[in-house]
Amino acid sequence: MKLPFASLAVALALGMPSALFAGSQDVVAENAWARASIGTSRPGAAYMTLRNTGEEPVVLTGLSTDLAMMPDIHRTTTDAQGMTSMAPAGELEIASGEAIALEPGGLHVMLMQLQRPMVEGESFALTLEFADGGEMQVDVPILGIAARGPEE
Repeated sequence: MKLPFASLAVALALGMPSALFAGSQDVVAENAWARASIGTSRPGAAYMTLRNTGEEPVVLTGLSTDLAMMPDIHRTTTDAQGMTSMAPAGELEIASGEAIALEPGGLHVMLMQLQRPMVEGESFALTLEFADGGEMQVDVPILGIAARGPEE
């Protein structure tokens, strides 16, 4: 069952069972990584796989980090003419037993208004915020500027 954030507030106010909103404790973040940045004038990006090990869908509603003033989930799309663009993806529902890949060329964490450079060999904390009010902190290692995945 997919419910937008406003529906969550209404449902809770009406006393609907909280089982409708699966626990963020059922989410596992795997293979988190980011690329080093060139200074702070351009956005950074982070990637990972989010797996829901629970029995109900989980909704990712937001992100926070001290590394960037505007972290957000973005979706990259390419149209029929080959033009690529990025736009905010909004809330993400992760179905029971499923995973969502945040990867180059698709869904990803966009880190806008960097507060410091992303330096290879360092890491940063990224907090994932869920519709159930839960949060999960992910340590994101920063790889080289040309990295293509967490194995590099």
